[in-house]
Amino acid sequence: MAESTKGSVDRRGFLRGAAVGAAALVTQPSVALPQPPEAPARPAAAAPSNAQLGADTETPPSGGRSRIVEHPASDFMVDVIKTLGFEYVAANPGSSFDGLHESIINYGGNKLPELLTCCHEESAVAMAHGYAKIEGRPMLALLHGNIGIQHASMAIYNAYADRVPVYIIAGNWRDAGVRNNGVNWYHSAQDMAAMVRDFVKWDDEPASLAAFAESAVRAYKIAMTPPAEPVLLVLDHNMQLRPMPQAAVRIPRLTMPTPPAGDSSAVREAARLLVAAENPQINAGRLARTPNAITLLVELAELLQAPVNGGGDRVNFPSRHRLAGNGSGQADLILNLEVQGGGGPGGPTGARAPNAKTISISALDLYIKSNLQDFQHMADVDLAIAADAEATLPALIEEVKRQLTADRRRALADRGARLAEVHAQVRSVAKEGAAYGWDANPISLARLAAELWAQIKNDDWSLVSWQGFIGGWPGRLWSIDKHHQYIGGQGAGAMGYGAPAAVGAALANMKHGRLSINIQTDGDLNYAPGVLWTAAHHKIPLLTIMHNNRGYHQEVMFIQRMASERNRGADRAHIGTTLREPNIDYARMAQAYGMHGEGPIADPRDLSPAIKRGLDRVRQGEPALIDVVTQPR
Repeated sequence: MAESTKGSVDRRGFLRGAAVGAAALVTQPSVALPQPPEAPARPAAAAPSNAQLGADTETPPSGGRSRIVEHPASDFMVDVIKTLGFEYVAANPGSSFDGLHESIINYGGNKLPELLTCCHEESAVAMAHGYAKIEGRPMLALLHGNIGIQHASMAIYNAYADRVPVYIIAGNWRDAGVRNNGVNWYHSAQDMAAMVRDFVKWDDEPASLAAFAESAVRAYKIAMTPPAEPVLLVLDHNMQLRPMPQAAVRIPRLTMPTPPAGDSSAVREAARLLVAAENPQINAGRLARTPNAITLLVELAELLQAPVNGGGDRVNFPSRHRLAGNGSGQADLILNLEVQGGGGPGGPTGARAPNAKTISISALDLYIKSNLQDFQHMADVDLAIAADAEATLPALIEEVKRQLTADRRRALADRGARLAEVHAQVRSVAKEGAAYGWDANPISLARLAAELWAQIKNDDWSLVSWQGFIGGWPGRLWSIDKHHQYIGGQGAGAMGYGAPAAVGAALANMKHGRLSINIQTDGDLNYAPGVLWTAAHHKIPLLTIMHNNRGYHQEVMFIQRMASERNRGADRAHIGTTLREPNIDYARMAQAYGMHGEGPIADPRDLSPAIKRGLDRVRQGEPALIDVVTQPR
């Protein structure tokens, strides 16, 4: 559609009047001031022109004329985005995508997607990371130019290493001819995606609206096809501002491919090995894309009466199932389901018989990159099935059923009884371990987990934080058996993920009425504390309980070990590794960002009442933070 100089509102007249009015306000003080000595007469200052008003934010239109575009191309981009079903878009505002931003909130009505205001691009992407692990599909994140990509790069890498789909659009001024003479140059790039290409699954910079429509749909399919990963579209700023062409532009229909399942002959051989094994072990990594994977894995484990290590990245198997755990003795057959490399039980350092065989079913064999080597050590595998493990489980279960004889079923039942005893012993040891330091001040992590569990166990709850830095106590003491009850960790082990991912996951939980819990490490929160404001502003119910050990305790231990290995004292290990003098007041931090905050709480007798007060707030639909001073680990 052709541009016009007149629109639904006469913006040119408005700007002219506003400029003159502003100049009048400046030249007419409301209070009489002493008069300075007379100065030589000089010409009266002219009101700023329209071009001057916009000079520091955009390229002035040709000839200085104001420009009205009734149907901009960014409206069409919103139409495309809506076909992909995004509920939310997280962004820290930036001028490189202001056309798309305006179209989302006005043309799109700020619904599907709804724009979430973030204080940092890392938070925007990490929120999308956490959201996807609950919802099972991507959230959109917008980034401003190359600086936005640089800010977000750590969060993108976390999602990449965690095999999570995140959909990212970054603005750019690709055409140097339309950049202004200032900051646009610093924020642009000829190949914007190059900075993160090593850790996104696919990227593109479409040069037309038709290309944008195709690339947008293609990016979604690529992100969601196992192994899931982040994708990036770079969007030219000038293309957002152009008027829509007269001819209709096609939006391709989104049709998701079915995840690849394993070859039937390989699945048959895997079943044969599993049925014949005397002491098999099943290890699950990032297996459960959907809740159905848990049901399937329980069925397979019970058919084989085999122990299951559910891993720490997803809920793959109920924590209190009698077959949960590593079993007993040395495994003679390992079944790895979406396990990275050869780590974990049954890997290079696991308990396995010398002649044990290993079966791997993983979509990771279908996709790998070279520069950032997140793929771990190469495992010794006897049967490798390159396929999505969840999609392969139904065929494997049916083949195991077919091969199991009545005699073999009876023998496996005896094995299952022994494994149930081992599981009960492990649980008993965990309970005994939780009692150590029960009344300690600062508060033990086991008591923190136990006191919290007592108050949420009858709710539909979701732990939206990693338990690796809190001794794994929720997994040892709680009953975790639903897909949404635990979302795992960062992926790449990088800080700054925790609070934003928790807010994103809580956002996804909100429409389901779930109670979201974040046990938040203190060092991690200080990377991206502004996300607390996002939670308060958008009224996202989330209980954040600080694991406040006043330091980066993992690094404390590393320095202590290093000093010991060098026969030096560890009395200086706190230097550069602790957050003391002054102590950080996280309750006031939360209050400053607009949410309920209380603490610090170091006396264990005060813990349960504080948790109740925080939960009361969250159940009313608001976020809350409790600062708990804890033992280091």
